[in-house]
Amino acid sequence: MIWLLLALLVAWVALGPWVPVAVAVALCVPRVRWWVLDRFWVTWRGTGIAAAVVAVLAGIVVLLPDGWLPVPQSTGVLVAPSYVGRPASATPVPAGTIPQNPHLARNGAGTALGDAWSTGTSPWLGPVGLQPEVDTAWYGLEQCATLALDSRDRLVGLCEARGGRALHVIDPDSMRPLATKRLPAPEDGDDEVCGAHPYLDAADRMVVATSDRRVLAVSTADADGEPDLTTARTWDLSPHVPNDDCLVALLPDWAGRIWWATQDGLVGTVAPDSGEVRVLDLGEEVAGPFSTDETGATYVVTTHALHRLVLDGSGTPGIAWRTEYDRGTERKTGQTTRGSGTAPVVLDGGVVAITDNAEPRMHVLMLERSTGVEICRAAVFEDDASASGTALASVGSGVVVANTHGYASPVRTLLGRGTSGGMARVDVPADRSGGECRVRWTSEVVAPSSVPRVSLASGLVYAYAKRPSWWGVSAWYLTGIDVRTGRSYFSVRTGTGVLMDNDHAALTLAPDGTAYVATLAGMVRVQDRQPKDASD
Repeated sequence: MIWLLLALLVAWVALGPWVPVAVAVALCVPRVRWWVLDRFWVTWRGTGIAAAVVAVLAGIVVLLPDGWLPVPQSTGVLVAPSYVGRPASATPVPAGTIPQNPHLARNGAGTALGDAWSTGTSPWLGPVGLQPEVDTAWYGLEQCATLALDSRDRLVGLCEARGGRALHVIDPDSMRPLATKRLPAPEDGDDEVCGAHPYLDAADRMVVATSDRRVLAVSTADADGEPDLTTARTWDLSPHVPNDDCLVALLPDWAGRIWWATQDGLVGTVAPDSGEVRVLDLGEEVAGPFSTDETGATYVVTTHALHRLVLDGSGTPGIAWRTEYDRGTERKTGQTTRGSGTAPVVLDGGVVAITDNAEPRMHVLMLERSTGVEICRAAVFEDDASASGTALASVGSGVVVANTHGYASPVRTLLGRGTSGGMARVDVPADRSGGECRVRWTSEVVAPSSVPRVSLASGLVYAYAKRPSWWGVSAWYLTGIDVRTGRSYFSVRTGTGVLMDNDHAALTLAPDGTAYVATLAGMVRVQDRQPKDASD
């Protein structure tokens, strides 16, 4: 009878959660249940041995350092294809000029959104789907939702677990942490957006906000370039930020000042050398990152409006313009606030873009950077099924937006379920006089909480997608989509199960063509098959 047990186990692994359901239903039949009990009665001794084996295995898992084991997968591998589509041909995107902020790490590496303009782009080639290889690393229940790349191409992650946040320097090959620094534990009542948006500066220091309302500049290497996390500078903002508020996002301007924003709408600057702090109260909630540009301006979206902030003669932030948007009547499922769910994206040609929260369909809005005057807007996705709780990605004259409507938490994707889904590209019209932006393409890709990432070198936009399944299998995929046509070239399965959900974490591209995605339980790496050395 051992063969029957093995057959059921194999069927469960291959077909997924319906197999144990079918077994449970069969056991409801008395004759079947008696037959099973008669042949598979387990003695107390056997139970004790099984429990001991489980305890030993659990102990090994607990004692092993993060990254030494792969992320555990769920069942259903035969009903979730490992690869769909075909490889793409790299066709670079003429995306204009994205200036380099001199106080931020190189473009594509300094923030979760790539650069000071928050374009969501990378100058490097991403995977094109050529026999891609997938590896994972298990961190327990810790997610490194924000990833940056230091000057040695090591990953630097701001990671969150139940006990609080930590910084890791992560080896890009093994995905194991090389250095770790624990940050102060969150205070009671802290929202998940508190401290969520740090940046890596030009000196390889991670500049991060803590729960006790300080800003730390943490060096990611020692004098010899070895991984190390040591606090180099600290700026205390607790005299300026109330106890019941928290720092949400940080970013430098082109002069090196550190701009910061709080959840309750305080926006300010810190002079790195003197530590002088200047503050402006917008009086409106801020839930996401902001952007800075080469003119010295900072763009902050609140739950009510998009603001362009500049410094006055005394160096105090002020409002250059404020443009309200349609914030709808309620918070949509799939967004963190009632209002725009995206960061302001600065585009070449003097444009800044956001989404609104309009009903029944949300819009992508394009505005003049200098005046805040609306250039155009475009409604995207279906009625009563549109929301965006992630960032936009720049594609030269326009942006790519992902639909996160329906994604309230990882529970929403259990048992093969999906969300409303969809991606779209929206462009600024050539004459800028029509009032309507051009929806260049739409895609039916379901990316529940994916932050789109554009590779300027490959001409693909990458999404962390999910294929809804009647088999109840939650399978996750890295999908490459042509930014010109919206055609999906390939989808490679990264794993199955809730632990593979990225839960709003950004996708990162490295200079060697590798894509990294942080999941609820660790890291995923996808890279095209590497040709063997001719000397091998």
